[in-house]
Amino acid sequence: MNWEQMQRRCASTRFVCVASLKDYRFAIARHSRLRSCGTANIFADSGSEVWGIVYDVSEPDLTILDGFEDGYRREKLFVRPVGDSQTSVEVLVYIAEKEDTVPLPNPEYKRLIIDGARHWNIPESYCSMLEQIQAMAD
Repeated sequence: MNWEQMQRRCASTRFVCVASLKDYRFAIARHSRLRSCGTANIFADSGSEVWGIVYDVSEPDLTILDGFEDGYRREKLFVRPVGDSQTSVEVLVYIAEKEDTVPLPNPEYKRLIIDGARHWNIPESYCSMLEQIQAMAD
């Protein structure tokens, strides 16, 4: 969700909208070898909801992004843009296999998630949930 990070990684990145994904849940449920900490993942969970950002990214930049998303695979899912509960938009998301024993995220990773959510005005209840994520000690 972090705008500055997306711009650094993928020069073609363009903001499209804030959106929600029904029947999925956010969790720190992946051990990143690149970051050496726990990282975000989503997985199916009836009645739950994940909030995120839809970006338009060129094919060459998607290939670059794949390198950062080590261990994740691209999947196509349908999200609902904020303010338009009648429209579904097909998007690519990165999902990894859920892992059971995952370390905590580091403080920088947690900050990137929260700053991104705050930047795009994700609903306060969701931001509060993100802020409750435990992180490694500084």
